[in-house]
Amino acid sequence: MSPDDILKGLYDETMIGNRPAVLELTQAGLDSGVLPETMLFEALIPSLEEVGARFERGDWFVPEMLIAGKAMAAALDLLRPLLAQTGVESVGTFLMGTVKGDVHDIGKNLVNIMLEGAGFTVIDLGVQVPPEKFIAGIEEHNPDIVGMSAFLTTTMPMFKANINAIEKAGLRNKVVVMVGGAPVTQEYADVCGADGYAADAATAVRKAKDFVAAKRAG
Repeated sequence: MSPDDILKGLYDETMIGNRPAVLELTQAGLDSGVLPETMLFEALIPSLEEVGARFERGDWFVPEMLIAGKAMAAALDLLRPLLAQTGVESVGTFLMGTVKGDVHDIGKNLVNIMLEGAGFTVIDLGVQVPPEKFIAGIEEHNPDIVGMSAFLTTTMPMFKANINAIEKAGLRNKVVVMVGGAPVTQEYADVCGADGYAADAATAVRKAKDFVAAKRAG
């Protein structure tokens, strides 16, 4: 199988979420000397971007995104140590957590996979994350963006509590804060003082890239 065949196969199989084939092709690529970053930037990332575009057009839905994301995550497990060795630069660092009082994580996990697929370093604080844990995460990892997820209307007020705590700690101007979750709206994001809001994983990745680009340019 030629390197071009491997890259095309990776693109196609990632898109349809064929995890075993993606793993096999990734290993075949490594065995035949295809660079990890070539597989990432010329096959895996473009494939996931196409998945996101189809979702945004309404052609695909969350299940398709999830299985494509999981297929890509399998390839990343193989490639991540090698990419670290070759010094491939991360697009940016994204600190993520579901707010205190909330244990929903499917949406958060999907965003994490898509962000990793787009080249971000993702630090996932998990669920039930209190303000002090977000603050400790910012101090330890110095992220570009902090993402907060809430699935319940009763836990959405934690966005404001977290943002106030980050401000009190003197860290607010160091990070971009993005919020999301099923009941969250742009209006609510504005009211609680967030910098960004995304209704779905594909939008979250696009906005995160824009924020990091603006931050680096500014």
